[in-house]
Amino acid sequence: MAIKPSVNSQPDTYFALVKQFPLVHIRDNAHLENALELIDSLQRTALDDGQEAYLDVLTDLVEAHEENRIQIRDASEADVLQELMNANGLNQLTLAKLVRISQSTISAVLTGNRSLTKSQVELFARRFKVSPAVFFPA
Repeated sequence: MAIKPSVNSQPDTYFALVKQFPLVHIRDNAHLENALELIDSLQRTALDDGQEAYLDVLTDLVEAHEENRIQIRDASEADVLQELMNANGLNQLTLAKLVRISQSTISAVLTGNRSLTKSQVELFARRFKVSPAVFFPA
């Protein structure tokens, strides 16, 4: 059975990018940083079909590397509460007044000395307009 030769269907820009930064598995952090810089650079310009195809494969390679190599820990309820407070410009005292929970309780939660109760999770979820699930590990 004869194999038909493939026709080069990618624009020259695709192959120019492959020459510049070959499409291989990400090897280490330096290689990852170079890939991310190239992705950022490509995303700032209007791309032709060849550049789009190259960018798709390069982002797939970066994603595969990150899924296999980079561990992201679950945020604690204290981390989540602190981030929601920061995003909304609230300090402990102001939040305590808004949700009618003592400032000392909020402080204890933020320092990890106390966990939120179910009713407190519901209060904070309503106040910040988020799902209660954000306070629980994945």
